[in-house]
Amino acid sequence: MFKHVPWASSHEGEKSTEGKQQQEEESLTTILNMDQRGDLTLLIASIMASMRKAIEMNFDANVSSGSHKPLVTEDERIMDANTNPASADVNALDQEKKLKEQRQKELSAPKMKELKGDALKFIDQWRTDVIERIGSIVNSREEASSQLDAAPAKSPTSHAAADRKIDAESHDSEAADTALKELFPPIDTPLSTLEEPTRILILHSTVLLLLSLEHYVAPSRVLLLYLTSSLQLPLSVLTSDEEKIAKGLLEAAEHMSGDEETQKKAEENKHSRKWKVGLASVAGAALIGVTGGLAAPLVAAGVGSVMGGLGLGATAAAGYLGTVAGSTVIVGSLFGAYGGKMTGQMMDAYAKEVSDFAFLPIKDSPDPLSSNPNDKDTPSTSHDEKKEIKDPSSNASKPISPTAERAISDPSSRRLRVTIGISGWLTSASDVTSPWRILSPASSEPFALRYELEALMNLGNSISAMVSSAAWGYAKSEMIKHTIFAELTAALWPLALLKISRVVDNPFSVAKARSDKAGELLADALVNKAQGERPVVLVGYSLGARVVYSCLMSLAKRKAFGLVESAVLIGTPCPSTTADWRVMRSVVASRLVNVYSENDYVLGFLYRTSSIQYGVAGLQKIEGLPGVENVDVSGTVSGHLRYRYLVGAVLKKIGFEGVDLKAVEEEAAALKKMDEQEEEKGYVEKAKAQGKSIVKGADGKILFDKDGRPLMEKVWKGGRKEDGEAESGGTGKQEKDGKDGKDAHDEEAERLEKEVQEKTQQGLLQGMAQKLHISRK
Repeated sequence: MFKHVPWASSHEGEKSTEGKQQQEEESLTTILNMDQRGDLTLLIASIMASMRKAIEMNFDANVSSGSHKPLVTEDERIMDANTNPASADVNALDQEKKLKEQRQKELSAPKMKELKGDALKFIDQWRTDVIERIGSIVNSREEASSQLDAAPAKSPTSHAAADRKIDAESHDSEAADTALKELFPPIDTPLSTLEEPTRILILHSTVLLLLSLEHYVAPSRVLLLYLTSSLQLPLSVLTSDEEKIAKGLLEAAEHMSGDEETQKKAEENKHSRKWKVGLASVAGAALIGVTGGLAAPLVAAGVGSVMGGLGLGATAAAGYLGTVAGSTVIVGSLFGAYGGKMTGQMMDAYAKEVSDFAFLPIKDSPDPLSSNPNDKDTPSTSHDEKKEIKDPSSNASKPISPTAERAISDPSSRRLRVTIGISGWLTSASDVTSPWRILSPASSEPFALRYELEALMNLGNSISAMVSSAAWGYAKSEMIKHTIFAELTAALWPLALLKISRVVDNPFSVAKARSDKAGELLADALVNKAQGERPVVLVGYSLGARVVYSCLMSLAKRKAFGLVESAVLIGTPCPSTTADWRVMRSVVASRLVNVYSENDYVLGFLYRTSSIQYGVAGLQKIEGLPGVENVDVSGTVSGHLRYRYLVGAVLKKIGFEGVDLKAVEEEAAALKKMDEQEEEKGYVEKAKAQGKSIVKGADGKILFDKDGRPLMEKVWKGGRKEDGEAESGGTGKQEKDGKDGKDAHDEEAERLEKEVQEKTQQGLLQGMAQKLHISRK
């Protein structure tokens, strides 16, 4: 990559031909005529007007879910010439009117008005900065600013696709390019008819101009998505460009060096800069800190050479980047000092408030089903690569492992975006990172958030124990006779299940409370730019989604706009009220997705003691908000534990950026294996209840008769049991009192609690062994 930069060879520049020199000096002003440059600033102004319109729609009482048009009144609807008064649904109109009144009341609250005003103030300031920067290069700031004021919102959108349903039979995956056109409708522009190389150069130049603002906030990414769509380019062009620019900036920064005067300048300016990279703990981050300052013009030209290409000259590229091309401090701040902030001393303070709080890089995370934690040549399945290695009973921190240091300081793994995956329950330490192997590092830098290992492991083992209990098996057959909302509102939970509820109730309450705290700390980390000046994508399932919910609510409270690009909440134990999701929407620049299943009886049971009058997002769609994308996975998710293996499949089907298809296939294979094991376990328990055993072949697999039923044989214990005796005895035993007046359900609950405790302690010990193994590598 650095073959043509000035420091690579003193003779490289002499070999350039006159034609090549001419090509290197190409820029937007040479490839576009005056009219085309005006078209470019007008297109960008129109895109930003549409983005502003999307924010206004979020706070518009006249806009309801599924409609981007203002609602008409009941009288207007009936008086419409196209409406037949005789067939008008008066009840539906009344309901619509009531919902509108509720929205008006909600939006009239002082806090909601203040939030709207602050959101618009932020976007307006960003629009001004962007158009002035682009105008200064393309035509003039005055002309560009006048276009910003006059540009209409030609394609108002909520950045949310229509509600959809995903079932087991659905094999059509929505490609990211298809989702791009739907979520960011192209705006008509004459520029779309230009040659593809020219359109690509326009996009590349715009990325550099946005980076010259010394940040890459979430609205900037949305602007580029709109621009990509409007220029009729595939999404891969943008993601590839982002990847090359990230690598180029960091690799160029490694070659930058400052003399004594430069370092003196940096020392003088460090207190005036909002970025202080001294907190960085990784060697690569330290490099940013000591060489920061104003680099020599020669070095800036070197960055220009790296950022050039695609027909753009080195001088133009360096000029578009502005101060970013000449300062390693700014480059360091953009990337959070090589990722050091996400894994260094900053996290120590958070870990004191929420146990085990850490961002773990997913890069090269191995398959937990195939890797060996004891193999010294293979990273541990937990991939707990972080500066602090904490003992559950101690607050002492260990030095960062060499493996983690290499992963963080490698410029080739840096991206202009960050994705954070959050697991909602654990059965082993590897569950922190293994579900997020489906996040491809091609378009974003993926991390997993680790927090409260013991609480989440206790919850995961408790849920697993409950759903495998005899009480749950009996209760489930009763629950499916009613809708899950009937169970919640009328408290129709079977008595057998309520008797063992203590196994999960306390672990869920504890983990939910700590997830809320973790969400607040995550928001604080983002506000303090642990991720650098890059947009963040948040994805979580179960209580991991609760962390995302808490984080977004906290960001809105702090008026921290522009940090989060998209958020996907899967099976979320949080309210489904329009008010909450409207607040969350205000701090998400692109997609806000609610994935739910009406068949998740585990979530319903866990959440039954919470404020169910506000609904449950993981069980139902979010009503009344066009900016929220609802995805119904009821046909796929029949239980809460399945989300662990369906994250990749769901993200793939909704056209989510950066999904590793190979990892999704491995995820599906793991789910299939789990289903087969559960099915076999069911056969075994059914046979046992009948006093029989399952017949298996030489290969260890269950044998079936011609009707597809598993073959069984009688069990002899001093005599043959009569048919039907075991079946009636199995049910009757549940009602008989055991020792000390306890019935079978009480005894089962005690057994499950003991089992959960043992598994949790075993999992924590395994996790600690994995951490120690990594720290010594």
